Amino acid sequence: MTAFDTGSNVVTRLRPARRDVAVSFEFFPPKTDEMEARFWESLDRLAPVRPRFVSVTYGAGGTTRERTLRMVTQIKANSGIDAAAHLTCVGASRDEVDAVVRSYRLVGVNRIVALRGDPPSGIGEVFEPHPDGYRNAAELVAGIRRIGDFDITVAAYPEKHPQSADWDADIDNLKRKIDAGANRAITQMFFDNADYWRFLERARRAGINAPVVPGIQPIHNFKQIAGFAARCGTSIPAWLAARFEGLENDPDAHERVAAEIVARQVDELLDGGVREFHFYTLNRADLLLSLTRLLGVKVAA
Repeated sequence: MTAFDTGSNVVTRLRPARRDVAVSFEFFPPKTDEMEARFWESLDRLAPVRPRFVSVTYGAGGTTRERTLRMVTQIKANSGIDAAAHLTCVGASRDEVDAVVRSYRLVGVNRIVALRGDPPSGIGEVFEPHPDGYRNAAELVAGIRRIGDFDITVAAYPEKHPQSADWDADIDNLKRKIDAGANRAITQMFFDNADYWRFLERARRAGINAPVVPGIQPIHNFKQIAGFAARCGTSIPAWLAARFEGLENDPDAHERVAAEIVARQVDELLDGGVREFHFYTLNRADLLLSLTRLLGVKVAA
C-alpha cells in the first residue's frame, strides 16, 4: 500500500492485518431508485471490512426522517452491520424528537448520532430552536439518555465550530455533550492533521477523556468537497488545492491524487496512535476499500 507526502516523494508501506483498528462509515438516505441501488452496492462492497457501524444522516428539520429510519432498519436486518441513525434538534418539539428516538428503539437501533443540526435556511445562519424543542446537542443527548441506554455519538470541530465565539466556548460545548451522556465524538472533516492533534490536546486539557474519532473525507470530487468545506468552516490547505488544479476533466488523475492525499492523511494518524476512523462516503465505496487495507483492517473472507 502506498502513502504519499505533500510533495513528490513516495513512501511505500504495507501494514499487517490487525484487529485493533476500527472503522465506521457515514451514508446519506438516497432520494431515487438509482441512488438507492448505489447505496446498497457501496454498502455490500464495504461490508467485508466489518465496520463497527455505519451511520445514516438526517435531513434538516427531519426531512429525511422516514427514509433514515427505513435505511437503518434494513441495514441491521439485511446486512448484519450495526447501524447508527442521525438525529437533530431542528424544527421539532421535544415530544416529536422523543418519538423518533422511541421509534429507533422499537426497531432495535441503539446507536444515535446526536447533532444540533443546521438551520433550514442553511449553514452559517443563526440557529433558532423550536419553541418547545431541544436548544442544543447537549440537551438532545440528555433527552436520549432519559429514554434509553443508547450508544450516542456527537460532533467535534477541529477548526472550531463557525458559530463558536472562541475556543473555550467550543470546547465547553463539547464537554457539555460528553457530560450529558455521549460516548464519543466524531470530528468534522479536516485536511491538516495538525488541526486534529491541537483539538485533541485542547479537549484532554479540559478533562474530556471520551474518544475523539477523526472524520475523514476522501476527495471524490474536489469542487464539491471544497464547496462543503467553505460552508462548514473547514480550510483547504493551499498545497492540497494545488494538487487538483487542472484535473477537472481528468477523472483518472483526479482519483489517483485523491488516493494519494487521503492515504497520507490516515497513515500519519496511524503513526500518531489513532486506531479508529470514521469515513464520510458520500454513498461511494471508491477509495475506501484501498484505505482500509492501508489501515491494516482485517477483511472478512
